[in-house]
Amino acid sequence: MQKKKTTVTLNRRISHNASSEKEMQASLKRLLCSPIFAAITAAILRLVGLYGAFRLRPWVVVNPAMSGGEIIQIAHSIVSGRGFGNPLGVIETGPTAWICPVYPYLVAGIFKLAGTYTVESRLTLAAINCIFAGLTIFPIYGIAKRSFGTSVAICAAWMWVILPSAWQIPVRLAWDSTLNALSFAVIFWATLAVRNQRRLWLWAGYGALWAVGALINASVLSLAPFLFGWLLWELRRQAMPWLRPLAVAAIVAILGVAPWTIRNYVVFGKIIPIRSNAGLLLWMGNHPGPPGFDASLSPYGNRHEAAAYKQMGEIAYMAMKKREAATFMKAHPARTLRLALDNAWIFWFGVTDREANPWYGGSRYLSIDFLANIVVVLCGMVGMFLAFRARNPTAPIYLTVLLTFPLVYYITRPALRFRFTIEPILVVLAAYGAVWIFDRVFGGEEANRVSPESAR
Repeated sequence: MQKKKTTVTLNRRISHNASSEKEMQASLKRLLCSPIFAAITAAILRLVGLYGAFRLRPWVVVNPAMSGGEIIQIAHSIVSGRGFGNPLGVIETGPTAWICPVYPYLVAGIFKLAGTYTVESRLTLAAINCIFAGLTIFPIYGIAKRSFGTSVAICAAWMWVILPSAWQIPVRLAWDSTLNALSFAVIFWATLAVRNQRRLWLWAGYGALWAVGALINASVLSLAPFLFGWLLWELRRQAMPWLRPLAVAAIVAILGVAPWTIRNYVVFGKIIPIRSNAGLLLWMGNHPGPPGFDASLSPYGNRHEAAAYKQMGEIAYMAMKKREAATFMKAHPARTLRLALDNAWIFWFGVTDREANPWYGGSRYLSIDFLANIVVVLCGMVGMFLAFRARNPTAPIYLTVLLTFPLVYYITRPALRFRFTIEPILVVLAAYGAVWIFDRVFGGEEANRVSPESAR
């Protein structure tokens, strides 16, 4: 009898332990599938990495070459009471529209709290960028889930956690790149979310996201016609009212940017919607001499150009550079085409602009960074193909982002920090491709099934 009771007790313990183990496995699975956990992990790991990098190689973290250039100088001008201006630093040039306003004011706020040009302010800025990188997981997860399902969303979130560029850009560059990537990812997520909404306040919020994104970095505006056009197509396809929602969103976006545009008109006497430096960037990529983008031609680091910039004034100087670049490109069409093709390769596969990018290490083609880039881009191409093959209704806007956003950089400068704006979208496609490849190799549930959310 006693032996029987012992056996029953032992069986109960075994059953309890097995049940506890299953509960632990289920809890761990829920944790790993949670975008909140992934976002917290991403932010914490980057903050720990920032601390470790500063302790072991502080000159890398506070490297003046990665200091943020014009953004830092404008922030210093704001803090010193001279207003939004003086982007060159070495000489006082007055008000500017060289850079969009949001990030310089953020940096100025950090300077107010932690001191101007101090190690503490640089570390604070890098820490905030790390948090931005962690927050980007939420729109990445939302985008992937709406387009391709939960399994792809989980894969995309953790791919962002380990992606080398999503580690290095936040830590090493004091630019708006990380915030810009977060902002555009939210805009793209919202584009997918509002397409079947009738409430006008949601469309107003969508327009506000565009206004904020444009004031962070105006480059995202190149995608606005295509995303709005896709929404128009979707609304008409669903036989939903389209004029009022799109009009509300567009009006709110315009009104959100209007104060900055008015400021520029008051200051410069000319309509400058957001930024003024397009002509300079075009000229720095298209000029006599060795082909390619030459950062030494910028007034920021070239005393001769700085003197011309100050003498002529910002707007006249930028207009002159635009004319010179256009004249040079018309006179050398073959060279311009070769440069565009080279820059396209660099933008997607090479990313060798070492003065502005941390995307290298040792040998250019044997570094973990380059290999990770190749994997992400190729998996992204597979994901793009699969999306069209499955007739996924969201496929056109993914393709639009990949085709249209880089165009301006093909003829100017293909730096990684510029591509980083659309890196979350590329990661979603790469996760879709990776899940499909994994399924093909190891077997399992069909990876390219369109989720119920994306089919709405």
